[in-house]
Amino acid sequence: MTAPQAQPPVTVRVFTQAFPATSLGASLARRFALAQLGDWGIPPGAPLHDTVALLVAEFAANAARHGRVPGRNFELRLLYEHETAVVRIEVSDTHPRRPDPSAVGMADLDADGGRGLALIEAVAHRWGVDDRTGPGKTVWAETEPVGS
Repeated sequence: MTAPQAQPPVTVRVFTQAFPATSLGASLARRFALAQLGDWGIPPGAPLHDTVALLVAEFAANAARHGRVPGRNFELRLLYEHETAVVRIEVSDTHPRRPDPSAVGMADLDADGGRGLALIEAVAHRWGVDDRTGPGKTVWAETEPVGS
């Protein structure tokens, strides 16, 4: 009989939840994300906590405002790599319109909106838009690794 093999430690934690594509759903997504960060040991006021809060709020608001398809939800997914302290935020919706990364910095300062991508660009280490299985897209961002 052989000895059992030691399992490598789990270093990536994942949280996934669907929310209605409404302003209430966007608010709930932010609250759930912040609660999850607390469960992962990332306290309020920590730079990582504040960065994730801002990114989730912007992505969730965009999914509710621009990615809304009646009767469809959006999905929030957080991945936390404990070793590097990187959080990847993914928000998927079923609307085919994609944000244009080249539009960053072209927002009208007097307009009511349009500055979200510039905010994401300024706060995220990197971000992008990917296709997803089924209709729509996934907009994602990653926080900066510790020590960068």
